[in-house]
Amino acid sequence: MYSEKVMDHFQNPRNVGEIEDASGVGTVGNAKCGDIMRMYLDIDENQVIRDCKFKTFGCGAAVATSSMATELVKGKTVQEALSVTNKAVMEALDGLPPVKVHCSLLAEEAIHAALWDYAEKHNIKIEGLEKPKNDISEGEEEEDY
Repeated sequence: MYSEKVMDHFQNPRNVGEIEDASGVGTVGNAKCGDIMRMYLDIDENQVIRDCKFKTFGCGAAVATSSMATELVKGKTVQEALSVTNKAVMEALDGLPPVKVHCSLLAEEAIHAALWDYAEKHNIKIEGLEKPKNDISEGEEEEDY
C-alpha cells in the first residue's frame, strides 16, 4: 500500500519541530480528514531557506508528506520553494495511494502558507504566490488529481 520511502518518512520523520522566530509560519488543514500541518521556514537575507521544520497532526501519509516537503525546500530559494508541488512531493515519496493524495496537497499548501506569512512580514511580493487556503477541503470537488 505505502512505498518504502513513505514508511521511512513516517517512521523516521525529518525536521520535526518548531523554529523560534521563524521567517514564515504556515498552518493549513483539511476539515474532511482532520489533518493539520504547520510549516516553519528560516529564510536568510538572500531569500534562501536555511531551515524548515514541521508539526503535523494527522495520518502517516500526512507526516510523511510533511517530512518530504521540508527536505525538498531546504536550501532552495523562495522562488524555487514555490515550485515544489504536491506532485513533486508524491514523486519524491514514490507515490501515494489515491485516498492519500490530499496529504501531498496539504504539504504544498503549508509551504505556500509559510511563504505567504514570510512575504507579509517582510512586506514583499513573491511572484506567483497566491493567498493560500486554510482548509484544503474547500473546493476539493473541482480539484483534478
